[in-house]
Amino acid sequence: MNTETIMVIDDDLDLRESIMEILEESGFSVMGCENAETALQQIKRNAPRLIIVDNMMPGMGGMAFLPLVKKDYPNIKTIMITAFSTVENAVAAMKIGADDYLSKPFKRAELLVAVKRNLEILKFGKKLSDQDMDETLSCLSNQIRRQILRVLSVKGAMRFMDITRYLQISDHTKVNFHLKSLKNNDLICHDQGKTYKLTPLGAKMVDYLQLLSTKIL
Repeated sequence: MNTETIMVIDDDLDLRESIMEILEESGFSVMGCENAETALQQIKRNAPRLIIVDNMMPGMGGMAFLPLVKKDYPNIKTIMITAFSTVENAVAAMKIGADDYLSKPFKRAELLVAVKRNLEILKFGKKLSDQDMDETLSCLSNQIRRQILRVLSVKGAMRFMDITRYLQISDHTKVNFHLKSLKNNDLICHDQGKTYKLTPLGAKMVDYLQLLSTKIL
């Protein structure tokens, strides 16, 4: 049973109830609102973890609603839904606060994938905020280090020379520098035979990077 609460905002009663039914059948706690104005009042009393909001509604539409929510509740994830999908609209929605974007008509599976992906990203974000992760995130800004994490995630464990050959870097000192940085941030560890593998934190970071890479644009 999922404990996350999701809010669905859409003036189309049939669509709103359909989305709510799909989410409830998947174990989520769901609340519905027929307009953005009512939703803003509901959020003050019981802030959800994720909001699904229609772009075009009477009164305040999704594009006007999202900046208001993100200003006061930056940690709430938001998914914009619209019948008028263009690349320009998607980019505009992301710029004003949408974390994801679904085009009508969307399938049940598409809705659930978007919802679960954003809740997982939110969960990872909380784990990161619970720790002093600035240095770790800085470490992961390097592409070579991300490659090392991903290959260790697939291979399970690799010796130093195997990692070097995989990266196709002839300068062993450079590879050793990146491995040391990952080890200092508790993302990888090695045994006496210099066989490297992911730590539990390193495995979580690989999952986090994968979630970010599959985010809808």
